[in-house]
Amino acid sequence: MHIPDATVARLPVYLRCLAMRTGTGTCSSEDLARTAGVNAAQVRKDLSLVGAQGVRGVGYEVNALRAEIRQALGLTHDFPVVIVGAGNLGRALASYGGFGEWGFSIAAILDVDARRIGGAIGGTTVQALTDLETVVDERDIEIGIIATPSSQAQAVGERLAAAGVRSILNFAPTVVRVDEAEVRVVDLSTELQILAYHLQKSALEQ
Repeated sequence: MHIPDATVARLPVYLRCLAMRTGTGTCSSEDLARTAGVNAAQVRKDLSLVGAQGVRGVGYEVNALRAEIRQALGLTHDFPVVIVGAGNLGRALASYGGFGEWGFSIAAILDVDARRIGGAIGGTTVQALTDLETVVDERDIEIGIIATPSSQAQAVGERLAAAGVRSILNFAPTVVRVDEAEVRVVDLSTELQILAYHLQKSALEQ
């Protein structure tokens, strides 16, 4: 069954909300809706698309629901990740300890700066960008993260795709277009500008 993109975007939120619950037991759509910031009808519709069926008056069995959402998201095995760029952002991402909980492991960190190559970040040694193709092949890397300056991002995206990486998360403040891979963008400056707009709008409405 096809799952709409909007639903796919909400599923990780539901999974995070379920992870916040202590113990096992059941969870109602109303409880999940309050935590996720959506309405209960939307929760029930989204969960029905992944095959989850709650019991009226009882709700969803938490462990079963977690498994169904993980299955729908493809989180059925660990995904090795390569980070390209060992600057401040790359270091922060590599040092974040929460990826493992969701099945993502930092398998490699690459950079072009000789001063960074050979150093360790979060237990992973920084390697030269020239090793990219070998690293992707030998470590079966499926996901790449671009944390480079914008001027290098497109070329890095193309190299990742050519090496066989099919999913790319781009943190560089520029558009990266690669036909052979799915590219998702995390643009922090854009998100801050949107927040500024809402702050201004709220101030004008007061």
